[in-house]
Amino acid sequence: MKPAPDGETSFEEVAELSPFLGRYLQRLVQDRALAEDLLQQSLLRIARGLPDFDGRSSVKTWAYTIATRTAMDHFRKSGAEPQRADENEAADLEDDAPTPEQQLTLKQMNACVREVIAGLPEEYRSAILLHDFSGLSARDTATACGCSEANAKVRIHRARAKLKAALQKECTLYRDEDNVLRCHRRD
Repeated sequence: MKPAPDGETSFEEVAELSPFLGRYLQRLVQDRALAEDLLQQSLLRIARGLPDFDGRSSVKTWAYTIATRTAMDHFRKSGAEPQRADENEAADLEDDAPTPEQQLTLKQMNACVREVIAGLPEEYRSAILLHDFSGLSARDTATACGCSEANAKVRIHRARAKLKAALQKECTLYRDEDNVLRCHRRD
């Protein structure tokens, strides 16, 4: 992302983040249509706030913060809870899975992981999605979540621990002949 010639951030620069914000919101709310609506609301908020953006954080962090707050505002206002992951939607999020067997395995694992993540408390869910799935640093995750860096690290750690415990309870994890981690849901 190149800065505008005058050193100010342009909306076009922020718009480059749109696909990433959209995927993040979809993972957060588990509803494609809702994620698209929230993305549009986020982009509107970003456009309105751009003249006041002072660069205390990166544009990426600032945009993720706005997207997170937009989603949390939605949940607060509607009283809704995030929906559980649908296996077909989880599979649609995957870009490339070479063989049908690998696609099925990835589909099952992704559905399981997304379902567990969707069931995490909001502060853990946001932290793990921002840090582990969107690639933000702990500092940027803290900024986006509106907490201290130490608190963000705690949230990430606890989210990972809850995710691991839930997966161990719900799934049989093993490594296949290619040493790739696989999972089968327990009945």
